[in-house]
This record gives sequence, structure tokens and C-alpha cells, in this order.
Amino acid sequence: MMKDTSLHQPPTLDELKHLRKKMRRVDIEQKEKLSFLERIAIFISDHVGSATFFLILICVTISWLGWNMLAPEGMRFDPYPAFVLWLFIINIFQLMMMPLLMISQNLNGRHSDARAEADFDINTKAEFEIEVVLQHLENQNAMILQILERLENKR
Repeated sequence: MMKDTSLHQPPTLDELKHLRKKMRRVDIEQKEKLSFLERIAIFISDHVGSATFFLILICVTISWLGWNMLAPEGMRFDPYPAFVLWLFIINIFQLMMMPLLMISQNLNGRHSDARAEADFDINTKAEFEIEVVLQHLENQNAMILQILERLENKR
């Protein structure tokens, strides 16, 4: 029995396994690439960007203003209208936080890009493997048709 060589043979399973890329863990890769300062920036922005920090800041501000407006005059450490110092401190804090938050956003953007690249690699690999499966199915269909033809010719 001669094998029909006119049909295009899809890659074998072993060939597919050999072509397969190792799966990437983008999150781990990105964390390993971060410098010490980038890790600090992410830590600070993660904690400053939380509801807990917001509530702490509100409580401290209300306590500061309340104490300095309602406490006995001898116990006030920043009497009215000197609470402007507190507003100045908050403004300085905000000015320092803006670059940290921008750094964190940039790092998260790089991480998202790397994840998107890994997703693209996976999708490309899946598309290739689906094409191979379809080629195998077409090849099997052609072989079945050849077998049926031979069986009909032998009758």
C-alpha cells in the first residue's frame, strides 16, 4: 500500500512539543527587575493610596484643628490662625506624593505591557496549535475519503 504524498503533513505532536515556548510568569519577572527605590515607591503608593490612610489623615487633621481651636489656650501648640503651618505641611506632603504616585503608575503600566505581551504570546501559540489540529483533522478527513473510495472501488 503506497502512501499518498500529495497531502501536506501537519507537524507531529513531538514537533509541536519541541516548538513550545516555556510559559512566562510576567508578574514574577517584573518584580525581580524592580530596583530598591522602585520597590519603595510601590510600597508607599500602595499604602498611601488606601482608604485607611485617607481616614488616618482626616482624623489627624480634625484632631489637629480641633485641639488647636478648642483646647485651653495654654495647651494649644498651634493656636488659631497658626494652623496654616498644618496646611503648609499637607501641601508639601502632596507635592512629595505626586512623583511617587506617578512612578507607581509608570511601573504598573510597564507591568501591564509585559502581561499584554505574554497574553499575545499565549494567543499566538494557541492559534498555531489550533491550526495544527485543523490540519490534522483535514488530513484525517482526506485519508478517510481515500479509504472510502478504495472500499467502493473494490466492490
